[in-house]
Order: sequence, then structure tokens, then C-alpha cells
Amino acid sequence: MAKPGQGAKYRGSVHDFPDFNPSQDAEALYTAMKGFGSDKEAILELITSRSNRQRQEIIQSYKSLYGKDLMADLKSEISGDLARLILGLMMPPAHYDAKQLKKAMEGAGTDEKALIEILATRTNAEIRAINEAYKEDYHKSLEDALSSDTSGHFRRILISLATGNRDEGGEDRDQARDDAKVAAEILEIADTSSGDKTSLETRFMTILCTRSYQHLRRVFQEFVKMTNYDVEHTIKKEMSGDVRDAFVAIVQSVKNKPLFFADKLYKSMKGAGTDEKTLTRIIVSRSEIDLLNIRREFIEKYDKSLHQAIEGDTSGDFMKALLAVCGGED
Repeated sequence: MAKPGQGAKYRGSVHDFPDFNPSQDAEALYTAMKGFGSDKEAILELITSRSNRQRQEIIQSYKSLYGKDLMADLKSEISGDLARLILGLMMPPAHYDAKQLKKAMEGAGTDEKALIEILATRTNAEIRAINEAYKEDYHKSLEDALSSDTSGHFRRILISLATGNRDEGGEDRDQARDDAKVAAEILEIADTSSGDKTSLETRFMTILCTRSYQHLRRVFQEFVKMTNYDVEHTIKKEMSGDVRDAFVAIVQSVKNKPLFFADKLYKSMKGAGTDEKTLTRIIVSRSEIDLLNIRREFIEKYDKSLHQAIEGDTSGDFMKALLAVCGGED
């Protein structure tokens, strides 16, 4: 399969519903929630088969038909993992991401993995929309939130990513060689050293956080030529903690974004428990972007389909809704 960025198309698994009628859908949901006990299957079937844009129209129609807030009504009818999934699907993508970032910073501990997963993989346009949504929903800038919740070099990486200022141009060969040299020096496999560690670290951060994907692919190739090492492997070996995790995520996202998410999905279902939050976050946020590509990478790497993995690891309506969003067995 051609890797995205080399002519391959990103494709989601959820699309516009063909004969869409928002007031009809609003009515169907109202009926499903009326009286004692709701018809959960009807609710999840309808919502998972509409696109996000269409779901926003259903929310409007529901309000004008019944003078009620659909989100609030859904909240009172469903709970737990299913609610997290369905309510997530109902939110506009930027507001959903903003909420996930907010949640990752709430309470005692910070969920660094969630912060990295979102900020390291979103496009400039997506990041800018997230910034606006964050401010609108929480009356505080995303940068301020990250600032007060993280620290040190890790904080600087996240804030840099959160500006959504990555270059979108092609590659510059000479620059790529210089960039690869900085990477080799910071990762301590070059013989020469120009300047102190801190300024090198900053330069390395600037390279990973602001160069275009196309340019970075060239940098990684130059790095291999120069050192005989793979940049991702070297970062894992030479660095530690959140900084390492953030850099690895950026590198993986540049190399193959759908594979990055396939790995995260696999990890969320591997072993004894299920990490429902991560599973839900990725399925919701990638459903209209590249979930088909993610499915393909998943089966290629793990010899079982995402469909099978979800079936084996979740149950009930939550499982049904996840499978409906995933669409089809590979």
C-alpha cells in the first residue's frame, strides 16, 4: 500500500447518509427516548450512520421541534462507555478534541499520552480549530492550560505543537542534511558537537515541531544515510519520559499516521483490561478522516481485523456502536 503522502488517499469509515432528513431523524430519536426505558439500538444505529455534519443538523431540528437539548436528553438515557462514544460522535470534531485535551489536564494527574496523541497528529487547520473551540468552551486559551499543567521541555514541545504552525511546503535537501546532523548530534551518535545541549535540544524540537511532513521524511532518510540508524529507534534508546514519547509520536505520525493509530488501538485492547477511553477517542476522532486506512494497517500488522479485536474485547451496545462506526469486517 502506498504510504499516505505518496499519493495514497486517506479515507474515513463514516460518510454522509444519502437520503438525509434531519427532522425525521430528530423525531426518531425523540420516539426512541420517550417513555420508560429507551430503545438504545435505535439510537446508536441512527447516530453511527450519520456524518458529523448531519448530526449537527439533527441537534438543531430536535431543538426546534421539541424545544429540548438533544445532548442533554441523550445523557439522561445512556451512560458509561456507550454514552462517552455516542456523545463524542455528536460533538463537532474540534470541540471533541478540545474536550479530550481538557479532560487530559483535569484532576490530580495529567494524561500525557492523550495530550501527545492529539497534538502530535492534528493538521494545522485542525489545531487552529481546536484552539478556537477550547477558548469558546472553557474561556481560557489552550496554551495557558498546557502551560499550567505541564513543565520543562515537554511543555515547550506541546505548546509549539499547539500553535498549529507547521510548515506545509515540500522538502529542502540542504536543510534536511543540516536537520539530520542536528538530530545525530542530539541523539549522541555524531562525532562532532556544535554548541551546548540545551540549544541543540531546542533546535531538534524546532525541526520536529515545525518542519513539514514531506521535509521530515527526507530528514529521516538523511539521518539513516548519515548514521545507519533509524531516527525513531534512536530516540527511544537515547531519550526518556514524556519528551521521548512526544518525539516518537511525531516521528511515527510523519512516517505513517494511520499505523500510529492502529498501534494505539491495539495497545488499548491488549492484555487484561481495555482502555475504553483511548479506544473511544481514536474511533470517534478518526471516523471521518482515516479509519479505513487505520483498519488496513491494523490487519496488516496484527493479523486480525480491528473488527475482530473490538468484538473480542468489548461487549453489549458499546461493542455494537464501535463496530457500526468502524464499518465492516476486513
